[in-house]
Amino acid sequence: MSSESIPVIAIDGPSGTGKGSLGVRLARTLGWHFLDSGALYRTLGWLAMQEAVVFDDVVRLAHLAARLVVEFRDAAPGSGEMRVMCRGEDVTRSIRSEACAHAASQIAALPAIRAALLAQQRSFRQPPGLVADGRDMGTAVFADATLKIYLSASPEERAERRYKQLKDQGVNVNLRDLLDGILERDARDSARGASPLRAAPDAVIIDTTRLDLGAVFERVIYLLDARERRAGKNQ
Repeated sequence: MSSESIPVIAIDGPSGTGKGSLGVRLARTLGWHFLDSGALYRTLGWLAMQEAVVFDDVVRLAHLAARLVVEFRDAAPGSGEMRVMCRGEDVTRSIRSEACAHAASQIAALPAIRAALLAQQRSFRQPPGLVADGRDMGTAVFADATLKIYLSASPEERAERRYKQLKDQGVNVNLRDLLDGILERDARDSARGASPLRAAPDAVIIDTTRLDLGAVFERVIYLLDARERRAGKNQ
């Protein structure tokens, strides 16, 4: 089976819109592989900080990226997340810090780093299918995806979600600082020259501001079933 024939659901959008939770639920339900592309950039940022590599040292960052091996493993059922493994270490919690989020946004703006990680991202496309979430899954990495979803939500709602998430983890954070960070990353991700954050022309846009995960999940399953029915009729 050629990789191009393996179905992909691409989920794009800014942070805090529910991409990860939706992607994990879809992957588990369908029995497909899962890729959180943002976790690759966060892990690379975490490694760079561990090895004291500054974020404008493109040569050393590209060297780290070329050697980066990340694996996603199922966490406890009902957890709504996957464990992120790097070099045999569970880095799931480490890379979810605001420092890693900031690092990922800076690193992702570098064309050389995006190019270095492209092959690894595409290597996750394996039978029977892949659910991939990120910021350019449907526009660049998997432009031929079976179904493209773009999730949006108001910055205020996304900041509230992140605030509650961090509070539940026992992290002391300031809501205003989180909102400012979200707005800063949105501006950087949307303005960067390499694969800017935007919805693919053929993506279905879903505003999750007032929707829970269940409602978004059901809509995506409906869209996937509708596409499969249409494909069956055209055969």
